[in-house]
Amino acid sequence: MWKKIIFFILIFFCNIVFGNENYYLMLKNSKVNVRMGPGLDYPVKFIYKKKYLPVKIIDKKENFRKVIDHKKNSGWIHISQLKKVNSVIVLSNRILFKKPTFNSKPIANIESGKLFVLEKCKKNWCKVSSQNYSGWINIDNVWGKD
Repeated sequence: MWKKIIFFILIFFCNIVFGNENYYLMLKNSKVNVRMGPGLDYPVKFIYKKKYLPVKIIDKKENFRKVIDHKKNSGWIHISQLKKVNSVIVLSNRILFKKPTFNSKPIANIESGKLFVLEKCKKNWCKVSSQNYSGWINIDNVWGKD
């Protein structure tokens, strides 16, 4: 029993001291270079062309963050190209509702891969908006929100 308690205390302490590396940020600009390594001397691996795209931070080195996206693409991005996340990508077809309940009036059918900006969240529901829609979506199976 003491071994379990000590183990959990060590895990808790390590998270406080070293922080949790896995968190979400989003792209600040509509064109962001993703590099092979953590520096401007590394070649560009690919370019994101989607402003507000949420990415998961999986590592960091100085001013660069290693990211992975919802399609499992990964690489290094300079921190100046990232900002606090307020967007999600729907990973499976969904229904957008008028209120945060499945009994509410459906507004639209949302296809997998659609990007939404978060306005606010309540439990498992978030109010989201896009160019065409605004409403509530259940956040199960979305990328960008834990």
